[in-house]
Order: sequence, then structure tokens, then C-alpha cells
Amino acid sequence: MLPLESAVFGASAEAVMAGFSAAAEAAHAAITVIGHGDTGALPAIEKARQAGATVIVGPLLRDDVKALGSVGGILPPTIALNKLDDGATLPPHVYTLALSVEAEARQIARRMRDEGARQVAVIASDPPLNRRFAASFVGEWILLGGGPPATFRFDRAAESLGILRRELARTPFDAVLLAVDSNDAANAKPFLGRVPVYASSQVNDRLPPEMRNDLDNVRFVETPWLAEPYAPGVIDIPRRDWPSATQDRLYALGVDAFRVAHAFVNGPPPSLDLDGATGHLTLEPDRQIAREGKLVRFQGGAVVAADGL
Repeated sequence: MLPLESAVFGASAEAVMAGFSAAAEAAHAAITVIGHGDTGALPAIEKARQAGATVIVGPLLRDDVKALGSVGGILPPTIALNKLDDGATLPPHVYTLALSVEAEARQIARRMRDEGARQVAVIASDPPLNRRFAASFVGEWILLGGGPPATFRFDRAAESLGILRRELARTPFDAVLLAVDSNDAANAKPFLGRVPVYASSQVNDRLPPEMRNDLDNVRFVETPWLAEPYAPGVIDIPRRDWPSATQDRLYALGVDAFRVAHAFVNGPPPSLDLDGATGHLTLEPDRQIAREGKLVRFQGGAVVAADGL
């Protein structure tokens, strides 16, 4: 069940549905698609339940996942395609599989610690997605025993970038987290010095070659679907020419949503260990399906494995 009738989210839902359908066809499995509009998620859930669904996949939108708590009665296993706020409790029988920047941030924090970083800086712009990415990194970093990072607000003005360069030069930082979009990352990179720089998958948004060159050695977490198109877990799924990298990732989410749902057909499995199109998937005790993507970097305008720098 997806918001296929939504003027705002319909294109995203279409990409998820296409990936789900492609994976189902590869597995010779029958599925039923229920579309809804901006306010129709709960009626769609009820329609799926009344139809005798073995597993429900959806909702896609965060607010609709929050609304699942108001559904009466018992749901079959339900794979929600977004996550609740940190600390929120999922309704019974609901699991989450999400493309979240929060998961990317936590993976980057663990990688920085594994590589011996101690002094880190966080540079974040104002959009909520970037703030969430930065906040999740800081939370995981401190949980891992790191000290509070130095934080800087990103401003693309040339004078502000010059000030940022001088501020960063005053402390021997081991690594920098850059919580900005792709264009801002390309503008900021020359002002960051030679320190290792990490970012979210937003930086890999089909930039022109000259801007990708500006991002040399910036590391980020990407889906295997985009980072390793010939990996065994994705090579059997047909590809489509989507207008944005975001829709490519949503297509990959649809692929993995089918594979996860298939694992729940006979009831919730005791464990889940799947190399999927969006990353390595495991089932956590809190009913969240954790996703670990591929850590990659830009090199000469191409995306390559981050290891071996």
C-alpha cells in the first residue's frame, strides 16, 4: 500500500512500487497493490486486512507510520517503509524498513571510531534532513565514547566559508562530518583542508562531472544498488532510467521491501540476514530492520570503495 494517488508523493511511491513489482516478478510471486491519497493510509490498511493479506507493506510516509498506533484490532505482519522518531514505540506486529539518513550517520560514526578518529567537527546546514543527519551522528558518536564534536553552521557565502576554514585550521581535527546537500558539499570541500570528510548519500545526486571532481575523497554511505550495480544481490533485478538518484534508491527500497515481506509470509522470522539492494539488512529486537550501506568515496568523478585510501 502506497500513496500512489498523492500529488506530492506519488512519484516516490511509483518508484517503490516498481522495485517491489520487479522483485516479485523475479520470484514469480503474486502481489496486490493498494494505492491511496494523502489522507488514505489507514483505510488502505483496513482494506488490506479485510482482503486477508498475509503481510502488509507500507505505509511509506512518516506521519502515516505514526498513525498506525490508532489502528484497532490485530494487524498481520506489517513492514512500514519509514521510521518513527527515536525512542518511539512501534505498534504490535509492525516492523520498519527505511532509507534513513539517521542510519547512515550512525554507520559513519562507527567507521570514524574504527579508524581512530578522536577530534571531529560537524558542519550542518539548516534544512531538517541535514539537521537530523548531524544529530544522529552526534548521538551515536557520544554513545561510542567520543567527546562532543565541534559544531559549525554552514553558510555558502564566500566570507563565511573563509571564516570556517580558519576555524577548522585552529584544531587538528581527525575527521569532518558534512551535513549539507550535494551542491553545498562541492562548494565547501575546498575550504576543509586535507582532513577526511564524510557526508550523507545526498552528495551523490548526479552532479555534473566538474562538481564531482570537487568532491574527491569525500566518503559517504550509498546503497549497493547505486554503488555496486553488479553485486550478486541486485544483478537479477531489471534497472530503470529514473530522473534522480533518490528515485533509484526508492526503487531499491521496493526491491528489498518485497524480499523482506517474503521472509514474513509464514510469520515473523526469528532472524533476518539479507544482502539487499539498499544494504545489508538485519532484524533488530525492537522490530526495526537495520540497514548498513556501502561506504564509498568520490575519486576522479567516479564512485569507488572507500577502503584503500
